[in-house]
Amino acid sequence: MPTLVLLRHGQSQWNLDNRFTGWVDVDITEAGRQEALKAGELMKAEGLRFDCAHTSVLRRAIRTMYTALDVMDQLWIPVTKTWRLNERHYGALQGLDKAQTTARHGEAQVKIWRRSYDVPPPSMEVTDPGHPANDVRYAGLDASCLPGTESLATTLERVLPYWHDRIAPQLKAGQTVLVTAHGNSLRALYKYLNKVSESEIVELNIPTGIPLRFELDDRLKVRSFAYLGDPDAARRAAESVANQARTAR
Repeated sequence: MPTLVLLRHGQSQWNLDNRFTGWVDVDITEAGRQEALKAGELMKAEGLRFDCAHTSVLRRAIRTMYTALDVMDQLWIPVTKTWRLNERHYGALQGLDKAQTTARHGEAQVKIWRRSYDVPPPSMEVTDPGHPANDVRYAGLDASCLPGTESLATTLERVLPYWHDRIAPQLKAGQTVLVTAHGNSLRALYKYLNKVSESEIVELNIPTGIPLRFELDDRLKVRSFAYLGDPDAARRAAESVANQARTAR
């Protein structure tokens, strides 16, 4: 039975600072490292043996993945890093404090930018040093692939080709696959796998550092899915994500 585990990176420095992060390459905090260690322990306790892993090209996801795999003594498995699993690009909001942005633009507008399915934040100019066109790790990509902003809908559009081309064939071959990525790239996969509506996905939050295991059939239809460990802890962590924009700092 194909098994897929989705793992959101541990707390990053900008999660802690309550800032919009997007494609900015921020590292995890010590608390995030502890989350990654615990994720590895949870997966080890479940007896999970991965055949391969996929992650983004951002260090918070990469470090979380390797930290968890180290706990499991599975650092040796093949790992693929791809920009297609990057966090959603938050455009001109990247780097801004979420609570201050909410105070300036109103909670309703910020929720639309953060959580709506198909409304992106204001775009980042290509001349901005933070635009991915100015980042060496994306130098080999066609410039038309590089976003100045994204909605969840356009994030799903870039994630799905990678799912179909790389991840799905491995699962169909019966492999057990780990995907360590970000809140919105994982929300996109969750929406696709569970056929969540555009209105319902707005309210879905993926907690940091808690593995989400999917058991699939041979056509990759979801048979079951659940967070590992304490379900109440996962619920509280998801609620914490939902409250970030309203948190005064």
